[in-house]
Amino acid sequence: MRFIVLLLGMFISTSGISAQKTVIRLGVQTGGTFEWELPVLKDYLTAQADGIELDIYPISSAEAGKTALQTGKVDIIVTDWIWVSKLREEGSDFTFYPYSDISGALLVPSNSSIKVLSDLKGKRLGIAGGELDKNWLLLQALVQQQFGIDLNNSVTKVFAAPKEINTLIKQGKIDAGLNYWHFAARLEAEGYRTLLNGSEVLKGLGMNVAVANLGFVFKQSWADQNKLALIQFFAASKQAKQSLCSSDKAWQKITQLIQVDNNTVLTHIHQKYCAGNIEHWGETEKKAAEKVFELLHKQSKQFITGNSEKIQPGTFW
Repeated sequence: MRFIVLLLGMFISTSGISAQKTVIRLGVQTGGTFEWELPVLKDYLTAQADGIELDIYPISSAEAGKTALQTGKVDIIVTDWIWVSKLREEGSDFTFYPYSDISGALLVPSNSSIKVLSDLKGKRLGIAGGELDKNWLLLQALVQQQFGIDLNNSVTKVFAAPKEINTLIKQGKIDAGLNYWHFAARLEAEGYRTLLNGSEVLKGLGMNVAVANLGFVFKQSWADQNKLALIQFFAASKQAKQSLCSSDKAWQKITQLIQVDNNTVLTHIHQKYCAGNIEHWGETEKKAAEKVFELLHKQSKQFITGNSEKIQPGTFW
């Protein structure tokens, strides 16, 4: 009898261990594109007998997410590797795993007289993200390289939130808008003309491969302790993205989160979202990232990159 009780106790204990999941505290920006994936991502994780459980921590902005990660409120956020390298230079152990290579775009009205980048001179340019936005810095570098124009001093700059940029260009209060990809996609679907997108800017600067723009960022020390759970999380995220790009049923499940009531616009956003899937991430892409870093280091006068001219070792997980 004592033997049976002992076996029963061992069974209950073992079952409890196998059922226990690793909790990952995930910082998710409200209204951000990663938030769109969550319903499908959760379905994949729920279907796993063992694995991980997500504890979602809503964050109001990109900066709020960085603060939450640095103060230990969350384990993972989605942000860029430039910030990771800068913090590693300062002694932190954050690291980056690629999530998407899609970036912003420069748009003009369909009947605009702006045909090439040099036509921006003297025009009103709306810019999302502020003076140190990476798209804006790289665009300046390209225009300087191709036309010898100091774009920063040649346009009337209008800094505004992404949604407001779209409103301003529709109202004719700006001549062109440099905006984040999903806001640019809304305008494209409505007939606005893309003068240049983020990947074309990089090609113009000599980089012919896609470079991850955003990724999952977390502490290396935390990753070392939770490697299996992290690998499972990345696999589930990849499956979620693939499902959203191959299954209309999966995509329909998240359309309310995108907050678009126009099917043409929604279809265009879907196409752009899927175009940002990371297909390759190896030495070629990392070398291109080095070139991007060097450009941003110079263009921002070290402000967003830190003192080092090179990406810090360990930036990429």
